[in-house]
Amino acid sequence: MSLVETAVVASVMTITLSDEERRNALSDEMITALMSAIDVAEGDSTVRVVILTNKGSVFCAGANLSERSRSTPTGRTFQLDELLRRISLSPKPFVGRLAGHCVAGGVGLAAVTDVSVAIESATFGFSEVRVGVAPAIISVVCLPKMRRGDAQSAFLRGTRFSAREAANLGLINQAVPPESLDHEVESIVNDLLAGEPNALAAVKLLTSSVPTMSEEEAFAWTAELSATLFASNEAKEGMRAFLEKRPASWVQSVPTSQPGQSGSV
Repeated sequence: MSLVETAVVASVMTITLSDEERRNALSDEMITALMSAIDVAEGDSTVRVVILTNKGSVFCAGANLSERSRSTPTGRTFQLDELLRRISLSPKPFVGRLAGHCVAGGVGLAAVTDVSVAIESATFGFSEVRVGVAPAIISVVCLPKMRRGDAQSAFLRGTRFSAREAANLGLINQAVPPESLDHEVESIVNDLLAGEPNALAAVKLLTSSVPTMSEEEAFAWTAELSATLFASNEAKEGMRAFLEKRPASWVQSVPTSQPGQSGSV
């Protein structure tokens, strides 16, 4: 059985973690399959939004500890950092459809998505300290979303917390009843499909870059970026559409019941 399944409907690719037997743990093979799926999404100009979701009751249980316990101290084959970086730096927005529990590295995978919604019954937790390690790699994507005191408590205690608490901590955007999950994801995706793709990519770049700059650097860089965007053909179309009270040429919506082209990685 494939560890990762993909499906494309219109302009939306869904990437599904499907290794239910191992609770969608992040083995080397799983990470490689996820990065291959991202390659496909980024190589397809018709794909504008990527949904990351799961089969089974666990979104992702973190590292495959059976595999990691056999790794050599000097052998660095675990590429979670590269996977998170690929999602973070992708010009395409990633939506987390979290239909299960998120533990350790799985919390990082949930947190790195651009907009995320989880079912209320899902639990979250940074369990790394309880097996003698720390949430090192995932801290890069989790810490910017959390208050320092909250992060210290969650990282040090290693306890589980609810999806609503994960939203309060800033790790995800919202928690909803299971029956509302698909409706909320569809609403998010439709909002993203109303945005112009280059503008969405610019937003991702802004949110990752501006916090790392001094105020002077940030104003100079954003002024240049703003001028470039306003001069683009896409902006001209967007402003014309606004003034003419019509949808811009790029606006799409999710087909609610249209089958997609499926595949596996």
